[in-house]
Amino acid sequence: MVSRKKTPVSLSGNVEFDELYVKAGHKGNPEAVADAGREGRRRALKGAPGRGTLEKDKPPIFGMIQRSGEVMIRMLANVKQVTIKPLILETVTASTLVYTDEYNIYSRLEAWGYAHKTVNHGAGEYARDEDGDGFHEVHVNTMEGFWSLLRSWLRPHRGISQEKLPCYLALFEYLHNLRKRGQAALHSLLSLLLR
Repeated sequence: MVSRKKTPVSLSGNVEFDELYVKAGHKGNPEAVADAGREGRRRALKGAPGRGTLEKDKPPIFGMIQRSGEVMIRMLANVKQVTIKPLILETVTASTLVYTDEYNIYSRLEAWGYAHKTVNHGAGEYARDEDGDGFHEVHVNTMEGFWSLLRSWLRPHRGISQEKLPCYLALFEYLHNLRKRGQAALHSLLSLLLR
C-alpha cells in the first residue's frame, strides 16, 4: 500500500480560531505514568481548571475553521504565539479575516498579515453585529459548535491517551472535511479503495 501525505487544508474568507483543552493521560501506557512519578489514575482524569498543557494531562487542541468550509485541528504541547504562528501561516491565506476571542495569543494576527476581529467572552459577548444589518457576524460560534461535536465523538471512548489523541483528531478532521468537499471527494475515496 502506498503511503500518501494528506492534502493540506487551505483556509480563506472568514476563518475562526479557538482552542480546546481535553483530558488525556497515558492510558494503556503504565511506563509513562511511572516515569511521571505518580500513581496510576483510578477515576477520570482530574486536570486543573483553566488552560492546560501536555505535562498537566490536559493537552490543548488548536482549531481553525473556515465558515461553511473545512477545518484544521492539531494537538499542541502548549498554546503560545510561537507555537501557533507556523500553523496559521501554513494554513490560512494572507489578508484573511480572522475571528477569535480576546485571548492574548491572537494579539499579533494583524502583524502577521491578517484582518482580525474579536468577541469578549469575559464580558458576556458571544456575537456582535458591527454593521447594523441585524446579522451578528463577529463570533467564534462555528468553531465552538465543532468543539461540541468533537467532545461528543470522544466521550464514548472513555479516555484517550496523549499518544493516540492526534490520530483521533486527524480522523475527525478528515471526516468533517470529507463532508465539506462533497461529491468531489467521493471519486477520490472510491479510487483509493479500489486500488
